[in-house]
Amino acid sequence: MSKTSTNRYVYGIIDGDEPVEFETDAVAGADEIYTVSHRRIGAVVSDIDTTDPEETDEDAQRHDDVLREIMETDGGRSIVPMQFGMAFESDRTLKNVLRGARPAFRRAINDIDGRVELGLKVVRDEDAEVDDAAIDDAVADALEPIAAQSVPNDLFSDRLVLNRSYLVDRDERETFDDAVADLEEEYDDLTFRYTGPFAPYSFVDVKIGANQ
Repeated sequence: MSKTSTNRYVYGIIDGDEPVEFETDAVAGADEIYTVSHRRIGAVVSDIDTTDPEETDEDAQRHDDVLREIMETDGGRSIVPMQFGMAFESDRTLKNVLRGARPAFRRAINDIDGRVELGLKVVRDEDAEVDDAAIDDAVADALEPIAAQSVPNDLFSDRLVLNRSYLVDRDERETFDDAVADLEEEYDDLTFRYTGPFAPYSFVDVKIGANQ
């Protein structure tokens, strides 16, 4: 694909002082990831033939895989993730967007620098009787001092006691893992579904216009 004749699909925003470039299976058949930079922020992009990509399961997974690959680059890069579907018709259009949102992106990059998102769901075993409030307090006492931030997610099932996302410093990851394992051992009638690391979707709220 030619970088001069196609649109730019954006995966996320990084510190522009250290651009990235690598080959991988990317959205819509692209195979090259690179950076479009403006004043020390960089959009991680690939080339795409449309500004309105269809969100197939395969491409949604490729989007997440690219974010994960960035996060594992050079011992751990921080990236402000974009939702699927952010595509722009040219470098110029994209740089105009970066220019307008630059202060918000700089704040977001600083907030998540050196951190990852981890998820925890606590599920009550069928027919088990547990004190939801006591469980919530115990998990908070164990995990909140380690995490930089946390946010609640929907309790979409009657058996879900807790569903939270945590923003954790990479250096605290092992401590956090151990704390979750200790909680797991403590409660026989609960299942702990611990996931991640993810790009920190739950802890950034930068909206940019797409399909431009």
